[in-house]
Amino acid sequence: MTLLRLLTTAAAAATIVCPAVALAQASAPPASSAAPPAASAPAAPATPALPSIPKIAAGADIYDTLKADGHFVLLVKALDQSGLAGPLQKYPNITFFAPTDDALKALPPDVLDKLMASNDTAANQLQQILKYHIIGAVVDGPKIKGAKGPVATIEGQTVLIDGGNPDDLLVNNADIIQTDVKTGNGAVINVLDKVLIPPDSPYAAPAAAPASASTSAPATSPAGT
Repeated sequence: MTLLRLLTTAAAAATIVCPAVALAQASAPPASSAAPPAASAPAAPATPALPSIPKIAAGADIYDTLKADGHFVLLVKALDQSGLAGPLQKYPNITFFAPTDDALKALPPDVLDKLMASNDTAANQLQQILKYHIIGAVVDGPKIKGAKGPVATIEGQTVLIDGGNPDDLLVNNADIIQTDVKTGNGAVINVLDKVLIPPDSPYAAPAAAPASASTSAPATSPAGT
């Protein structure tokens, strides 16, 4: 209930005001003078398109849905190896932010290899990361759009939901490339283009060092004062 209250009481869907674009009209040159060729305006850089995947067919639960689709082969293997396949089949009314295989492959190769190793340490670290993708409540597109704030995961740490731009919903630094895959038992899958790493994971990016204090000498008082 805390999660739902957070999202439903967050700011309503953002109202986007498109600024008017003023188009300046060039005055016609005198008839006696030759008009110079008009300089073409530089093309605006294209906004990178978000990755897309074909619409996922919802199954009975989160695990079965991911296993039946062809874009989560590595993720399904990770769920099996971490022991989370069963819970994702069992529990209804939860949300799983599911990174695609491309997202997992984008991890540094040594990180993915270490997490997928067949030992207890790797399984525990992998489970910690995957639990950071699970919220114990339904967090679908309508709740995300217009909302911004931290939401607790079952791993114990929070993720930052940012639905201020309805065309680019974010979880931490990951784009949600597909929302609202609603399974038969009431659970929801939102698909991500990146893997979320909890801040307490050994694979979390190191925190940025604080800016060093200035070492310049203090200004001296004018002589005789």
